[in-house]
Amino acid sequence: MSAQKRTMSDVGTGILGFVGMSALAGVLVTAAVTPALAVTGMAANNSISMFENLPGYLEIGELSEKTDIYATQPDGSPAHLASFFDENREEVPWEAISQYVKDAAIAGEDPRFYEHGGIDIQGTIRAALNEYVIGGATQGGSSITQQYVKNVLINNGVREATTEEEKEAAYEAATETSPDRKLKEMRYAIALEKEFSKDEILRGYLNIAAFGGRVYGIEAASKYYFGNKHAADLTLAEAASLIAIVNHPEKFRLDYPESESNGVNSVNDKGEPTPYAANKERRDYILEQMLKEQKITQEEHDAAVATPVAPVITEPSTGCQTAQGSAYFCDYVTWVIKNQFDDPATEEDEGTFLLQQGGLQIYTTLDLELQNKAETAIAENVPMSDPRFDVGSVAVTVQPGTGKILAMAQNKKYTNDSELAASSAEYTSVNYSTDFDYGGSSGLQPGSTFKVFTLAEWLNEGHSLRETFNGARRTFTSFPAECYGGWSGSFNPRNDDSMSANNAVDATKYSVNSSFMAMAQQLDLCKIRDTAQAFGVKRANGLDLGGRYNDDGTVDESAVFGPSAVLGTEEVSPLAMATAFAGIANNGLTCSPIAIDRIVKADGTEVTPPASNCVQSVQPNVAHAMAYAMQQTFSGTASASDPGTGIPHIGKTGTTDGAKDTWMIGSSTTAATAVWVGNVVGEANLRDMSFDSGRAATARHRIWPMIMELADNKYGGDEFPEPDASAFRQVLIDIPQVSGLSLDAAKQAIEAAGFVFEDGGQQDSNLPAGTVSGTDPTGQAGRGSTIRVFTSNGQGTTVPDLTGMNAQQAKAALDQAGLKMKSSGKPGATDVVASQDPAPNTALKRGSEVTVTFSSSGPGNGIVPPGDD
Repeated sequence: MSAQKRTMSDVGTGILGFVGMSALAGVLVTAAVTPALAVTGMAANNSISMFENLPGYLEIGELSEKTDIYATQPDGSPAHLASFFDENREEVPWEAISQYVKDAAIAGEDPRFYEHGGIDIQGTIRAALNEYVIGGATQGGSSITQQYVKNVLINNGVREATTEEEKEAAYEAATETSPDRKLKEMRYAIALEKEFSKDEILRGYLNIAAFGGRVYGIEAASKYYFGNKHAADLTLAEAASLIAIVNHPEKFRLDYPESESNGVNSVNDKGEPTPYAANKERRDYILEQMLKEQKITQEEHDAAVATPVAPVITEPSTGCQTAQGSAYFCDYVTWVIKNQFDDPATEEDEGTFLLQQGGLQIYTTLDLELQNKAETAIAENVPMSDPRFDVGSVAVTVQPGTGKILAMAQNKKYTNDSELAASSAEYTSVNYSTDFDYGGSSGLQPGSTFKVFTLAEWLNEGHSLRETFNGARRTFTSFPAECYGGWSGSFNPRNDDSMSANNAVDATKYSVNSSFMAMAQQLDLCKIRDTAQAFGVKRANGLDLGGRYNDDGTVDESAVFGPSAVLGTEEVSPLAMATAFAGIANNGLTCSPIAIDRIVKADGTEVTPPASNCVQSVQPNVAHAMAYAMQQTFSGTASASDPGTGIPHIGKTGTTDGAKDTWMIGSSTTAATAVWVGNVVGEANLRDMSFDSGRAATARHRIWPMIMELADNKYGGDEFPEPDASAFRQVLIDIPQVSGLSLDAAKQAIEAAGFVFEDGGQQDSNLPAGTVSGTDPTGQAGRGSTIRVFTSNGQGTTVPDLTGMNAQQAKAALDQAGLKMKSSGKPGATDVVASQDPAPNTALKRGSEVTVTFSSSGPGNGIVPPGDD
């Protein structure tokens, strides 16, 4: 409002405000000389009672500072990935600020700073006259101490606010134009001058001051406006330009050269354009004041005035997109801070507050060399986008024994811009490596890589690696599942090829579906689920394996962990699978993944980062047996992934139905890597297409060895411990006695015992025609062995036992059985049967010959051999 348009009422109100201010003049004069007298010796004066009643202690809250995230370079030094802030600020000590800055601030804002007691009387009275009586624009007049107070009040209010509305209200309360606010500032300023030295107040002011936009504090301003330069290194002209901004940040800031207020269209007396003219005018005024105060020489002044305002704007890192290929790991780190530093008992986002305002220095576990190799391996083998389908790929590496995430790469560009992500398949904010709460992914089906948990439970239950079973493809109609009463139905998964396997080693080596179903049928589905979860594998949506949500967001109580889950149909995260394989490689001790090594606060104190929780998922002897079987895959389904370094590895491949998802997961004793290539959404069959690098379905086998070759060379790896001898024992069980049964009944008995039935056809037998006459083998065999079952033709007889008979007796027994005797020689009177062929109890057709061999048994027994006279 201009002075010409002010009404008498306005003028009256202004005069009253001025009188209220003037009544404190005595206090202010005293304060300028000695702050102590200002608040004690004049306490009886009623005119200052309202001043005395104001609070005298100002709580200086912690400043909002930016958080930095670092990875580790090959030489062990930190590499900056990204920063996060509500206010871009780095608080620095007194000695880290150029003397030019300090002198410019005093000369331009408060020349009598080192003389007054917190309030500049002349400036305050002048501003009050202009504002409350004349009605002119709001002027300065506040001392540096008062400006510091105002900024502290803004900072305190904004940091305590939990919503944008509360933040705006706090800012308005701290900056409103009113006598009450000015009085409060004065009271606090006097109190501050008693508590802190002038240098401490000036340092605080320079660290808290606004420099336009989200730039706060002299260090951040110096880096932003002048090419990442530290505040200690500013030139005179640069220092004056920055202090000029403080006077009116939006008018004098240097990152809007097109702004009319900054004079882009202004010209000098030579007709030359003068960009940043507004800032230059204020800068040169400050330089003039510095000369006047004898802080600089005439020569320094003239050189600085002649220097063009030439900012080198250096945008600060403001989010994970600046981490480039490491952006998804960076994003994971932010979710660790936001999720694990929140207090569940409150509704506030303590983790987000720490990230955005806590000034943390976060040193992560990321190995930048291995990370770069993972990024390169994916980039060389999988495109960011493909016109045929929504292609995705990740590679994540975890360190066994520590849980440290060493690498996390993805075939997409990171963005939080939803419009950009929708416009191009090359961009996404979703981290495919993690679960929903740590990156937004709903998870991926792991395919046959999940079979290792059935292998683990097989060994847990006391079965051995070489114990045989019926691995043939067939329809399975039931599976034990104690937690929900068992599964029944019809399940007949096909095998990827014609390979068959009847023991755990071969089943793992060749990834035979029917073999793992045969193993699962002898186990308990609920225990297989529990074993997988013991390795840290759950659904990416946070539910237990087998859990499901209904469309309305409620949990489906009818969902169970069924037989298909054994083959890898649960949506899980690659990070969880890499962690589980690291646990297998670490003698069964699984350590939950961690991404942060150290967290240092702005004041140098340390915050304890989230720790890895290590759990003995299976006993070491089980893990050793698992590792033995999983090593064999490198001469089976994983042969194309062998990096050829000589370092031992365990591994498992995985391909889901229709080759929608393809996996290679494996580990040395020092690094476990999971690689996935597949459909982000959709059902494209990777076996039907190729990338520039080769077949799409085998891209995993080109990525995994590239990463593990570097990991092997960098971290090495030991031999996996040999399993106990018991892991290789063969288990024999009784073959059912089925003689006399029908063929169908015998088949049921044989298969129920865990054997493979084979019809051996008919044989001569004296049993009724069509009934089972015998088996081959008999006695005992390994479970899963093939048992040939024979049926009687009804025309046979059974060879009697002739042992010890003389010739006459043997002939009579054979005649009775309908068989003929053939002697291998002429028996003597005392000779008896020593052996016979066929053996006793053998089924033969009637009329067949039995060869008998005699031997002498002693003196004559009075029996005359047949045919002798």
